Amino acid sequence: MQLSANGVRIEAEVHGPDDGEPLLMIMGLGMQLVAWPDGLVGELAARGFRVIRFDNRDVGLSQPFDELGLPSLPLAALLHTFHLPVKAPYQLADLARDAVGVLDALGIAQAHVCGASMGGMVAQHLGFAHAGRVKSLALMMTTSGHRGLPAPSLKVRRALMSRPRPGSTPAQKLDHILDHYVSLYGVIGSPGYPTEPRALRERIARGVKRSYRPQAVLRQLVAIAADSHRAERLPRITAPTLVIHGEHDALIPVAAAHDLAQRIPGARLEIIPGWGHDLPEPLWPRLADEVARNAGL
Repeated sequence: MQLSANGVRIEAEVHGPDDGEPLLMIMGLGMQLVAWPDGLVGELAARGFRVIRFDNRDVGLSQPFDELGLPSLPLAALLHTFHLPVKAPYQLADLARDAVGVLDALGIAQAHVCGASMGGMVAQHLGFAHAGRVKSLALMMTTSGHRGLPAPSLKVRRALMSRPRPGSTPAQKLDHILDHYVSLYGVIGSPGYPTEPRALRERIARGVKRSYRPQAVLRQLVAIAADSHRAERLPRITAPTLVIHGEHDALIPVAAAHDLAQRIPGARLEIIPGWGHDLPEPLWPRLADEVARNAGL
């Protein structure tokens, strides 16, 4: 369904019982709502949640922001390195306001909130800037953004910055895009829970065929770089908070989870061995259990 949220056209889906506890799911960098696996959504619905997943602005079937142009990622990285202000086309705080707008459009006063990766950063904004809307907070494979935290390895950074090979036909272009993302998940995925390559390729193809906007990734990367003061605001969060992270996350090293949990009063930390930076099927029941436990279900 299409909603008007914070003045932005947002695509959203609702799953689970009508009388379930609302759970707002916020996905990460350039990722669509379908990146929340249907099976995980089903596990959450079975535990009593009314699951709301949506495409962030600029992604999927939500409103594009191509008119804002393409920012310079090297310039943003340089400014960030020297602690200088980064100008982004939009801010993570804007994405948080969009998320609140989704709740408004659905007539929901309060919801449990779960965010993954960049979505976890947006969820942090909900926790400290929109506290009255948040019943509980689940932060998956994410970070406070504190500058002293370990960075991903050079191998991971190279994989992130690589681009699909060009193709001469639509079919060849699609194959090269799928090759690119399969290779990326081979670097950042879960070593303890590897996904069968064909299944991984089919899942990625589902998303790419639904929508493919690589320009949005650049705009959202710069929004992350511009969000330099989030860590100092985390002590304001009062909602029951779960920080859940993979011990083998190569993109956001596990030290970020320990740091995040220490900054949020009363946060509960769960570290899962073998988990990387993805949502592998064997972990769906565990993840759903932990989110439900944090929500008091």
